Amino acid sequence: SPDGVTDALAEPAAGPGCRSWDAVELTGGTRVRLVTDLGELAPARLTSGAPGKPHDVTGRAERESWARTACLLSEVRSHGVRAVNSWAYALQPLPEDGGAARWLCTRAETWRGTGSRVIAQFQAPGARPSEPGAVAARAEDAPECGARAPRVLAGVLWKSPGGRWYVLAAGSEQFASLATSGGVTGSARGRLLAVPAEAGARPRLEGRLKDGSRVVALH
Repeated sequence: SPDGVTDALAEPAAGPGCRSWDAVELTGGTRVRLVTDLGELAPARLTSGAPGKPHDVTGRAERESWARTACLLSEVRSHGVRAVNSWAYALQPLPEDGGAARWLCTRAETWRGTGSRVIAQFQAPGARPSEPGAVAARAEDAPECGARAPRVLAGVLWKSPGGRWYVLAAGSEQFASLATSGGVTGSARGRLLAVPAEAGARPRLEGRLKDGSRVVALH
């Protein structure tokens, strides 16, 4: 309208059948801010970028990542969330020429400062543009993917197009090596790991940081 007031917006969809999520772009000068309704008095700001350095969502890659992340916002709705940052922390070539998967860590910060929620996500290639990624791990009140602990390690059990199973894992740039145990044994130098496995495997995953300390995967 002439006075700048819009019509009421539809509430974002919730539930297992989520295929899209409503968000609004607010522009002012040269800045564009993406916000959404998470059931609070004020909208929540959506950002991208490394922990401690979030920025407004820009560019095709960040928009595509958020398109596949947005339906996971139902997990943080009505929890006092003021901002949600999604950090693409690794790109992993998949076994058997399966393409490349993107790993993301999505962190929701609250107005009260406690109760933050962290979701590690695996986005396989070839999916529909809005298809949610697979949740690899989730945690509440955890420091990972935040300014206090700007790191993350997560893993998934993945089935290749050829029908073979693998344990896949990825850590942020602080990791020097990764290893699995407990039914699936394997290790890798660097921050990416792919180990053949059986369907239903539930291995333990840990990594060694570049400073020598050990860190278990987010779970």
